[in-house]
Amino acid sequence: MNMTTKWRIQLFAGLAERLEARALELPWAEEQLTAGELKRRLAERYPAQADLIGVSFVACNQAFAGDDAFVSRQDELALLPPVSGGLPEDAPDHTEPGEGARYAILQGMLDVDAVLAAVHHPDHGAALLFVGTTREWTGGQRTVTLEYEAYAPMAEAALKAIGDEIGMRWPGTLSAIHHRIGTVGIGEASVLIAVSSPHRASGYEASRYAIERLKQTVPIWKKEVYEDGTEWKGHQLGPWNPLAELDTAEGAGR
Repeated sequence: MNMTTKWRIQLFAGLAERLEARALELPWAEEQLTAGELKRRLAERYPAQADLIGVSFVACNQAFAGDDAFVSRQDELALLPPVSGGLPEDAPDHTEPGEGARYAILQGMLDVDAVLAAVHHPDHGAALLFVGTTREWTGGQRTVTLEYEAYAPMAEAALKAIGDEIGMRWPGTLSAIHHRIGTVGIGEASVLIAVSSPHRASGYEASRYAIERLKQTVPIWKKEVYEDGTEWKGHQLGPWNPLAELDTAEGAGR
């Protein structure tokens, strides 16, 4: 007999704050719904947050689901607001990467040497390291710290998927991405991306692709903590669609 009687939907970042819950349990009778119908019902239930719900994506079993995709109440479901490319309080801590781990969500200071070592190859003539750090001033506001949050298991899978994409686009290239969660102070690193390749041109292109794709697809969020308040920073590269291909010919970086 089916013992699952409610739909359970995990929440993150600003969406969790606004709804004052890390998860919702809803007594819907259906066994299956489309992701779009699930969002529509949530928007009706929480009309004050309908705009944010509308631009969020459903994750089903740690993969993005388009609005036409069917999900079931037995699935692991989450509603993900636009990412800003970071752990809910009840998720397992990730404190140390496995030896040689190329893709990791971590708490605490990031290790540059470990990331570079993960992409070492005797036949590669170039190794590049991108370090994303917390800047003090943004748009005329002074940042005190950043607070990163992630849907950790899905985020690590998404980082690996970026590495797989890089391997297909630039054959022979190796990549490693470590992203920090929790509080990150001014000048401290929040993300390290290492790329090695036989030739430097591929390395530069792959490194840029990695950071732009991370901002688009990896369920990581950051809260800017200012002197006079806080703000969750969502996607800033146009309409958020993690299922779309990335066009790196468009303006890069922020």
